[in-house]
Amino acid sequence: MADRYLRFAGTAPGRFLTRGLGLPQPAALHRWSAERPALEGPLLHLTAGKAGFDLADVPARTGLEVRTEAARPAAVLLDATGVADVDALAEVHAALHPVVGSVAASGRVVVLGTPPDPADHHRAAAQQALEGFVRSLGKEIGRGRTVTLVRVTGTASAAALESTLRFLLSPKSAYVSGQVIEVGGGEVTAPEDWSRPLAGRTALVTGAARGIGEAVAATLARDGATVVCLDVPSAGAELTAVAERLGGSALALDITAADAGARIADALPGGLDVLVHNAGITRDRRLVNMPAERWSPVLDVNLASVLRTTDALLDAGALRRGGRIVATASIAGLAGNAGQTNYAAAKAGVAGLVRSLAPRALAEHGITVNAVAPGFVETRMTAAVPLLIREAGRRMNSLGQGGLPVDVAETTAYFAHPASGAVNGQVLRVCGQSLLGA
Repeated sequence: MADRYLRFAGTAPGRFLTRGLGLPQPAALHRWSAERPALEGPLLHLTAGKAGFDLADVPARTGLEVRTEAARPAAVLLDATGVADVDALAEVHAALHPVVGSVAASGRVVVLGTPPDPADHHRAAAQQALEGFVRSLGKEIGRGRTVTLVRVTGTASAAALESTLRFLLSPKSAYVSGQVIEVGGGEVTAPEDWSRPLAGRTALVTGAARGIGEAVAATLARDGATVVCLDVPSAGAELTAVAERLGGSALALDITAADAGARIADALPGGLDVLVHNAGITRDRRLVNMPAERWSPVLDVNLASVLRTTDALLDAGALRRGGRIVATASIAGLAGNAGQTNYAAAKAGVAGLVRSLAPRALAEHGITVNAVAPGFVETRMTAAVPLLIREAGRRMNSLGQGGLPVDVAETTAYFAHPASGAVNGQVLRVCGQSLLGA
């Protein structure tokens, strides 16, 4: 459903009225397209602290012209990995204060830091301070601009950061703001062609017949993957149409079936590189009015089937080394939501699965496990929400608008990227920095 408020706020009378009334002033976001695949303007590369992280030529490989001075940058990359005490935080202010207001609309501010060090409480305090700084700046920067903190572990290399910086310093991250991503020292495989990084790989997307799942399948196919689209048999016609359009194949299957994992493995004898758990349902009602028949299906589809299928495919060796598992969580699972105790429990469970399985899957199978946690996304489901609740959902984030299915899809593709092997165990909110649980 069209966001008429967003369109109105972009007109001259709309800007005047919303400014005068103190209403949200969302800006149209620059999302990736073949016609506009990159941010428009230079990248301003700055440093705070005594010693920075050696990024080599990675910033230049993002496609942006790297400068140390720029009047109107498309993005700012601040290396604050060397910030070790409170005094050094003044350098963060000194670096960004003069330039942050000049960042172009739909621009990016990316701050590099390190995980807080338990052995050095002064450094830990200074590095943790960066998170509060980034989350606050994201809420005030406006004009469709985003702010993100990337924590670099001691084992990370410049190559380990490349896929993350390429994602964050591009239109593909349009709806990711105020978030923290940790990059470690996992195995990284640079693709031969960064425009088609999944060429030669096979991806399975559950719940692919419509909505977010369809967008994920289309984005992975754009990136070169051969996509297997899975959904319930009752969605067979839509599923087949999506698969045919993407040059993939359709697999009509109830993901909650006890033998779903085995049937997927049988359908993919050559193995699988990317597994995307997207299938999900809601049965909303306050707990006092929620019978078991509304609780159990939500837990079964959204959580139990993810656990069963993942275990079965790992046990069968169906996921190849260097593979990726990406699950769909939700900000409801991270922040809670009235009327969704079942859904929030399931999605919080997905986050728990990711954080527990990620280190073991990487160590034993060379596979990363991450999750995308969408906020309010414009789908047929949210279009059916009552008007006032829908409008509140759209505006209650720093970008002042709902996300699109493609925003979730682009983040999923980032996790699925062969060069994202150092990104593991992350639950990344794609919510425009929602005020819920922020």
